[in-house]
Amino acid sequence: MGVVVSIGEKGGGGVENLVALTREDMARVNETILSRTGSDVTMIPEVAQHLISSGGKRLRPMLTLATAQLARYTGAGHVKLAASVEFMHTATLLHDDVVDESDLRRGKPSARKVWGNEASVLVGDFLLGQAFKMMVEVGSLQCLDVLSTAAAVIAEGEVMQLAAAKNTATTEDEYLAVIRAKTAALFAAAAEVGPILAGAPEDAQKACRSYGLNLGVAFQLIDDALDYGGTSAKLGKNVGDDFREGKITLPLVLAFRRGTDEERQFWRDSIEKGMSDDTRLSRAIDLLKKHRALEDTVERARHYGEVAKDALALFPASPMRDALGEVVDFCISRAY
Repeated sequence: MGVVVSIGEKGGGGVENLVALTREDMARVNETILSRTGSDVTMIPEVAQHLISSGGKRLRPMLTLATAQLARYTGAGHVKLAASVEFMHTATLLHDDVVDESDLRRGKPSARKVWGNEASVLVGDFLLGQAFKMMVEVGSLQCLDVLSTAAAVIAEGEVMQLAAAKNTATTEDEYLAVIRAKTAALFAAAAEVGPILAGAPEDAQKACRSYGLNLGVAFQLIDDALDYGGTSAKLGKNVGDDFREGKITLPLVLAFRRGTDEERQFWRDSIEKGMSDDTRLSRAIDLLKKHRALEDTVERARHYGEVAKDALALFPASPMRDALGEVVDFCISRAY
């Protein structure tokens, strides 16, 4: 599949500079994560560590650390907030895999595959509880408000996605509303709490929130394109899982709108009736190429990426501002 693969090959700025600038703080976040997943109930640390140690880039907590640095924060509260963000993210992954019946997560058997659905849901709940406990310990009511609101919005996004499942009549605006809630809300909150904790002006808080929100939308749109145009080894899941699970994503929305009556019927049969074997996946990819659905999804992602980078212009030039800009390029350019 041309466009996504070629973009991945070009590479972006990467996350190396952001990793370097947040390394000391991330070491403290990792220590906090390890200490807070401890429990006398053996299954809790086992399930939590299975996912936490499975190779994710921990981009969301890095955003909290980075924006706190960007706003010249000098305290220690950002470490617990970053750990809270990672626990919220991990909990949503555990819950997502149950809802989606996913067998793979980051290239490894998902927690639900190893321990079952019940354990995955309950350990996710444990992590959410620990996240909120740390937020309270930090003592910022505004940060608690931002992150707790994000938790509610993410749950709403999950339900919105469930309601839109297998519905080929979903519009682009409706789909974007789902991913703003389900994915981008946590990026936005993670980026916003840094300057809040630093006591930065409201325009700085809003700028960081805008950066995170638009980065999150771009990130998800690239995921959508990669599901049809990546490889299993790079994706950490099976290519075409969205199609097999009957998920409505932007490439499908675009191809459905642009297709002939016969092609729309193909999508209805595949998604709504569950006729989604590998032969039909091959045709689905052909239709996505025919109607430039993957290329245009990537272009949409580029747009949101540019909005994210523009939000950073409020801050004076610095290595951290540059590093956050490079993260946008990385998210657009990646091919996992």
